[in-house]
Amino acid sequence: MRDAIDAFKAAETEVYGVNQADAASHQQFIDEQDLPFDLLVDEGLAVARAYGALKPEGNRINRTVAVVGKDGRILFYQHGAPPPAEIIAAIAGDG
Repeated sequence: MRDAIDAFKAAETEVYGVNQADAASHQQFIDEQDLPFDLLVDEGLAVARAYGALKPEGNRINRTVAVVGKDGRILFYQHGAPPPAEIIAAIAGDG
């Protein structure tokens, strides 16, 4: 996501990461990885649960990409780390 941020911006898309770590841990990771987007704290895993992004044991987040359109519809959803071009294509297909 980091390396494709310009393509996401061109598609008028905001990128966020979400996980259960605390804000200090997130800031450290942002700094280490030079991330150009925010990481949101999912204390209690409510966001992960709502998006079906929990590992089977239910206490950790399974890497998942969900793209939510301006109208609230899910435009793209996939577990793992799909190529950014695939995500951008799904966003562009919404137009």
